Amino acid sequence: MLKFLNYSFETGKKTYLMGILNVTTDSFFDGGKYNSQESALSHYMDMLNEGADIIDIGAQSTRPGHKHLTSDEELNIIKEYLPYLYDKKKAPISVDTFYPQVAEYAVNNGACIINDVSGVFNPEMAEIVRKYKCGWVITHTAGSDSSHPLKYKDGIIPAVNEFFDEMKEKCVNADISLNQLIFDPGIGFGKDCNDDSIILKNFELLNKDIPLLLACSSKRVIGYLTGAELEDRLYGTIAANLLASEKGADFIRVHNVKENKLALKLADALLRS
Repeated sequence: MLKFLNYSFETGKKTYLMGILNVTTDSFFDGGKYNSQESALSHYMDMLNEGADIIDIGAQSTRPGHKHLTSDEELNIIKEYLPYLYDKKKAPISVDTFYPQVAEYAVNNGACIINDVSGVFNPEMAEIVRKYKCGWVITHTAGSDSSHPLKYKDGIIPAVNEFFDEMKEKCVNADISLNQLIFDPGIGFGKDCNDDSIILKNFELLNKDIPLLLACSSKRVIGYLTGAELEDRLYGTIAANLLASEKGADFIRVHNVKENKLALKLADALLRS
């Protein structure tokens, strides 16, 4: 059982969907489409109505070639959207940030999860997670962004599992409950499409003592495996998500909630009921 502030998630019973709400101008998928309060609220409500279990709000793109916002710049954007959205409907909200300053504001203003793609154990972030007892998604990136694939001497699966073990140990030492953690293998972060393909193909080999999240929605690896351009990657995304669910993923992060929800609902009925 995972517990984040006032929300809990029982794993193993269903596959939870995290709907993506980008309030950036430069997201690779829908940059600029939801960067007004009105359009963001409309999409937020649509995703909840379509079956999203969590809404993940992101103010900073992590696409290849992206330019980092400063913590102050990111915070100003989050301040514009988070209280406004949370005031309309108090749903489970995740905030996609690697800045402790932004994370602390977020958990004090409606967020229950911090989705951290930094790939490092930041003691300041860990203290916020411990203090507020919020959820923490920890992503394997090997300290690299999506523009710089790394080489993994012993293979990508052992590297990711070693990282997960290290992060779990550090969290225990920081007095963070394991019931607050979700691990993400980091599709597209510090990896090439071959590495990403190996993770998708061998998802069952990832350590599962901490719940796992897959975030591959319409990413390059989907195009690499299917030959599809961005606008046609939904079908490959659903296939990858179904496979990951069968192989033990507890959370799936997606742009297209309705289509993935219907597919995963059937998978859960056949595999988890």
